[in-house]
Amino acid sequence: MGIEDKKYAGERIRPFIEPESANALISVLLEQTTPAVDSLIVEFITIKSGFLLHISIPKSPKVHYTASGDCFIRLNAGKQKIKGERVTALAYSKGSLLYEKVPVATVSLKEIEESKHLIDYMQRVATSIPAESFLRKQRLVAENSNGTNVPNVGCVLLFDEEPQASIDTRCAIKVYRLRTTDTEYKREHLAEMPATINGPLESVIRQSIEKIKALVNGASFYDGENLVKMQYPADAIQEVLVNAVIHRDYSLNDDIHVKIFDNRIEITSPGKLPGYMNTDNIYDERFSRNPNIVRMLHNLPNPLNHDIGEGLDTVKNELKKAGLVAPVFEERGNAFVVTMKHQRIASVEDVVMGYLSENPDSLMTNKLARQLSGEDDINKVKKALQKLRADKKLALVDDNAKTFNYQYKKI
Repeated sequence: MGIEDKKYAGERIRPFIEPESANALISVLLEQTTPAVDSLIVEFITIKSGFLLHISIPKSPKVHYTASGDCFIRLNAGKQKIKGERVTALAYSKGSLLYEKVPVATVSLKEIEESKHLIDYMQRVATSIPAESFLRKQRLVAENSNGTNVPNVGCVLLFDEEPQASIDTRCAIKVYRLRTTDTEYKREHLAEMPATINGPLESVIRQSIEKIKALVNGASFYDGENLVKMQYPADAIQEVLVNAVIHRDYSLNDDIHVKIFDNRIEITSPGKLPGYMNTDNIYDERFSRNPNIVRMLHNLPNPLNHDIGEGLDTVKNELKKAGLVAPVFEERGNAFVVTMKHQRIASVEDVVMGYLSENPDSLMTNKLARQLSGEDDINKVKKALQKLRADKKLALVDDNAKTFNYQYKKI
């Protein structure tokens, strides 16, 4: 504060004469915002003509209102006032309001009590109390608008025969095998029709893991006569998938999408990171958007989900053991995407020579080197191959070939 926007016609530097002049502005954040904004960092920058005010506001797990009761969101370089359902959606996204506790009027408690999935769960956690008492104790019952007790969203996701038909938003998992490395793919890149996995959460996770394993185990591509097989650690795939299921935003009308490309796996989960989580602190901070779902699955013997915070460390460590680079996290639109690249930690040169040592009769191309190493930059791979030629480790098969047709053999 103290610098006008670029479009301002006059002198843009308009500093505070003294720090106390900014007290009213700071007071708005500290005292006139409901709830108050936590963890602000306020600092003054001294310049010749006075002081500039610099305020850092961290991502908040709460929905904040102005003194007049208005709620705003950031939209590009401006702000937009929101109300009603959009405020509710923001609260679900942040995790300050739990969608898993919303009542589901289309399912009766009796249906859940008689569900084989609930019966099996109660046997596995060794409880003998009546089913309805168990559900109430686990906070899986909500009061409907007419005062009737019904299962909530978390309960239906965990124990209904087919939650995808019972709740208002989509909650399946779709698995694709795409024979391409391109970001944009076409229908003809599909190795088979996408598989849609339905059922209660534990079943959906286990079925999806098996489907992904089957597709990954068969994931390979030809470069000329060379068959290149892709391999990913099973534990890393499971951890990313489980995290997507238990931490996604179930208020959003979309499924989880698992896309197996020739050089990477992308798992897209509906909803941005909740609370104060971001891609920079994801290994260090902890925040659960669906705490009941997380707890219920973790209470099982040999649970699918680790304690909060352990899962992503497992992913990184398992990929490292397999010689692959760490996962990439990003928010795309209103979704969170985890990408596991089939990119070796080793240099391109090491990957190329390692492959040719194991396959001495094979030939190397720029395309094959990119697919083996996971390095997408064609020029980086070109320079690596040139270096191997200069070091007398590779030789061209045909000196008269055009550049894009170069094939290399090991010397």
